[in-house]
Amino acid sequence: MRLKDKVAIITGAGAGIGRSTAILFAKEGAKVVVDDIDIKEGNETIGIIKAINGDGYFVQADVSKAADAEKIVDETIKKYGKIDVLFNNAGVFASGNVIETEEETWNKVFDVSLKGTYLCSKYVLPKMIQQGKGVIINMATHDGIIATANAAAYCSAKAGVINLTREMALDFAPYNVRVNCISPSGVLVRPWMRDIFPKSQYSALNRPAEREEVANVALFLASDESSFLTGANIPVE
Repeated sequence: MRLKDKVAIITGAGAGIGRSTAILFAKEGAKVVVDDIDIKEGNETIGIIKAINGDGYFVQADVSKAADAEKIVDETIKKYGKIDVLFNNAGVFASGNVIETEEETWNKVFDVSLKGTYLCSKYVLPKMIQQGKGVIINMATHDGIIATANAAAYCSAKAGVINLTREMALDFAPYNVRVNCISPSGVLVRPWMRDIFPKSQYSALNRPAEREEVANVALFLASDESSFLTGANIPVE
C-alpha cells in the first residue's frame, strides 16, 4: 500500500475528483479525512470508504471560512494525531466574462478556490513543520494555464492557485514540506456529463478524463514516489 498509515485531508471530497481520490487513498492504506460543505455527499463518501474496509472521517466545513478551515485541522489532529497529506481540492466554477460576472460570483469563486487553498494550508502547515515533513497538493486546472473564454473568475482564481503552489513550495521546502499542483482538463466530474461533452473537445485521445485518472496523479504526488518533486504543476490532459 502506497499510503499505509498516512493521514490525508481531502477538501471537496463529497463528489467528483475529491470523492474518487478519497476512495483511492483509502484503498492505498490512508486514513482519510473527508471535508465537504454538503453533509449528505460527505457522508456518502465515508460510506463508500467504510464499505471497502477503509478508515475515513467526515468533517463538514466551508473552506472559505477561517474558523472552518481551522476546524478541519483540529478535528484531524484530535482523531488521528497527525496530518501527512492535504489535498486542496475544493473549488467553484462559474461561467461569464468580466462584464457578465457579478461581484458576488467573482468573490465566491475566489473564496473557495484560492482563499480556501490558502486557509487550509495556513492551518495545516504548522503541523507539518512540527512533524518535519508533509505533502500539500493543490487543485488547479488547464484553464489556469491557458485561459478559456467565458470563465473570467475561474481562470483567474486557478492561475492564482498555480502560482501560490510555487510560492509555498519555496517557502516550506526547508521544512521538508512538498507542495505541488494538478491541472486537469475535460474531466467527467459528474457521470451525467458524459452525455453532454463532445469527446473531441478535450484531448488528443478523443475523450474526456475520468475522475480516477486525476486521482491517480494525486496518489503519486501524495506518495513517497514523488519525494524529489515540489513546486510542480502537473497537467492531466
